[in-house]
Amino acid sequence: MNIDWATLVSQLAVMLFSLSILESAHDRTSDRLGDPTARRLGRISLNPMVHADLFGTVLVPIVGFFTGFIVGWAKPVPVNVAALGKPRRDHMLVAAAGPASNLALAAGLFLFLFVLKNSSASMELAVNQAVRGFGPGDGAYGVLLPVLSMAYFGVWINLLLAIFNLIPVAPLDGAAVLSGLLPAPLARSIDALQGYGVLVLIALLYYGVPGYLFFPVVDRVRSFLVL
Repeated sequence: MNIDWATLVSQLAVMLFSLSILESAHDRTSDRLGDPTARRLGRISLNPMVHADLFGTVLVPIVGFFTGFIVGWAKPVPVNVAALGKPRRDHMLVAAAGPASNLALAAGLFLFLFVLKNSSASMELAVNQAVRGFGPGDGAYGVLLPVLSMAYFGVWINLLLAIFNLIPVAPLDGAAVLSGLLPAPLARSIDALQGYGVLVLIALLYYGVPGYLFFPVVDRVRSFLVL
């Protein structure tokens, strides 16, 4: 089997950086809302090594690369909900901060590619090649294609992380977001069922449900970047 090492390394690098953005957003939000746990543990940082988890940040994305659905996670920081100013609301905001940061990063990278694509005919071709994938015959663009390719990886990987983490099943962020949005009695009932969240999540992954949520979105975004 021929392995595209350049693509693998590039996607892992983008995944690691994107997970660092996600975790740092959680940590900063928690600290600002009254819980200093992340700051005391030295986790308010964009240094990927601070957040990296061998299994979730390295091994799982590598397996995902070969199965066509690259996903992963970083080391979570425990949130002391009791230390938050308004525990129920603030816990929801801490949970939502991660996916929101990934959506913001995806939007910024998409805007960069979209503006560049519409700047000239040659840039339109370069962005098109980067999105579709490029080979040895595309060397005329020099280092531009790898840079554009990394930007595109950043778009869809951050979209994937945001959509995946917003699934309202524990231990994903969407569980805390849903709990914070629902009326308190209903939220308590839903929270009582979240003990089975890992089993539900495994079933969702087995049946490919995250892919049904993700691929229509990324295909739509991609349609704005290709010829």
